[in-house]
Amino acid sequence: MLPGLFQSTTIPILEQVVQFSQARHTVLAGNLANLHTPGYQARDLSVEEFQTRLQRAIEARHQPSSAASPGDFAASWTDMAAEAAENPKSILFHDQSENAVELQVTEMVKNQLQHNLALAILGSQFRLLQTAISERV
Repeated sequence: MLPGLFQSTTIPILEQVVQFSQARHTVLAGNLANLHTPGYQARDLSVEEFQTRLQRAIEARHQPSSAASPGDFAASWTDMAAEAAENPKSILFHDQSENAVELQVTEMVKNQLQHNLALAILGSQFRLLQTAISERV
């Protein structure tokens, strides 16, 4: 009963967003930590690819013939993290480096905002469920 209750909400989707943003934050923090390492190439997880895959998982969830859930999606974004480790960004700046503090910090802030928003919505979903359960007579 409880798995079906959670699957009918946005909780599994929000869980994937939180996990993706945590993984991306780790990658971005590594970029910032290695900013002045000679020859280091910045890496990132593709937000667009994540959104595309998540959209497909959401659409598959609404298909009556599909038993897929957004939780099945977790393996695909971990593959994205492995791919990001192998495929660094290829944009070079005028000083022949590809690491800019401003770019990395901006991406980290945007990622943090996405993470915080997903957590706030997730908390709201749990409060709604708690209210619905506790209001039984």
